[in-house]
Amino acid sequence: MSTEVVVPALGESVTEATVAGWLKANGDIVAQDEPIVELETDKVTVEVNSPTAGVLDFANFEIGETVDVGAVLCVIKESTSDNINAITGKQSEATVDETKGVERTRSNNSAIEILSPAVRKILDENNLDPTQIVGTGKDGRLLKGDVLAVLNGKEPANTVSENSAEEFHQAATLETKSNSRREERVKMSRLRQAVASRLKEAQNTAAMLTTYNEADMSAVISMRNEFKEAFEAKHKVRLGFMSFFVKACVDALRALPAVNAEIAEDEIIYKNYYDIGVAVGTPKGLVVPVLRDADKKGLAEIEQSIGDFGTRARDGKLTLEELSGGTFTISNGGVYGSLMSSPILNPPQSGILGIHKIQERPIAVNGAVEIRPMMYLALSYDHRIVDGREAVTFLVKIKEIIEDPRRLILDL
Repeated sequence: MSTEVVVPALGESVTEATVAGWLKANGDIVAQDEPIVELETDKVTVEVNSPTAGVLDFANFEIGETVDVGAVLCVIKESTSDNINAITGKQSEATVDETKGVERTRSNNSAIEILSPAVRKILDENNLDPTQIVGTGKDGRLLKGDVLAVLNGKEPANTVSENSAEEFHQAATLETKSNSRREERVKMSRLRQAVASRLKEAQNTAAMLTTYNEADMSAVISMRNEFKEAFEAKHKVRLGFMSFFVKACVDALRALPAVNAEIAEDEIIYKNYYDIGVAVGTPKGLVVPVLRDADKKGLAEIEQSIGDFGTRARDGKLTLEELSGGTFTISNGGVYGSLMSSPILNPPQSGILGIHKIQERPIAVNGAVEIRPMMYLALSYDHRIVDGREAVTFLVKIKEIIEDPRRLILDL
């Protein structure tokens, strides 16, 4: 008995994904609910688990291929003592043979039975013999790239190379680098494509402007230094600067609701809730998890949520729901050393605050020059809905709260 593993529902309006990686290979034994494949959408990476225990009998797609929701990813064959013993025996036999230098031939011949539809289609269309092509996948599996390499003349068809798969790839890589003067072509990930599309959409659609100011961080730094140990002891989380900016933004958004609104055709939608997106850089690209109802959260809960977002963003564990919506965004370029930048809107939002590196600078204070820890602030906004007066007032309000956090307690 076999069970099909299909592409699950990936969220509203998401109809397809890319196979990011197989966690299990054909012939591997898998447990129920064990992750077997990773799918990448334009927002998150999703692990698909095995619905049953058994043996991965047939992987239908290769890494990089696009899959639609509902498509059959692979088949899990019901495990029995006989087939598990057989698989275990084959794996042991392959290990022994590898030391004798004949693993390539054995793996290559057995891999014929588990060719993906894409590979088999290319073989059939070009009348190629799969037993005569070097398979560079796990256990000698024949990949789409192996067949295409043959068709491109990188290796003679009908002749098994004496080089190892690793040597074959090294030779191909060196040839590519030599011919292209050390250039490398890498397909953009879905996340990177989505980020590029949304940023360009913001530039093409919104009447985007940026206004700047600066804030003296002395008061926040002093408060943080005074209470950080007690804060961490009570709440089990470090007191950072981001929570102060989140609270300041909520206060400013209440005072200037246009910055928390969006345009829908010929209407303006004013949001009476405050879902603040916090931009997080990851190895795969920028994501913006959303802090829901930020106005109802204290500093500790905000810090805990932001820390959790950062960890799970880097691990690709954020959910689609956590990345959806948002009424306003904060982008912290300061963590990378940026002194000043102009953030790009996250459509359909009408405002985004850019905060930056804290740097000591000479500042005139009451007629005297003092060295103060200063931060440049930048507010990018959609001028179709937010007037210049509102944008400047918004940023001044942020500055005032950061320079005197007591305003949050006194509701000033």
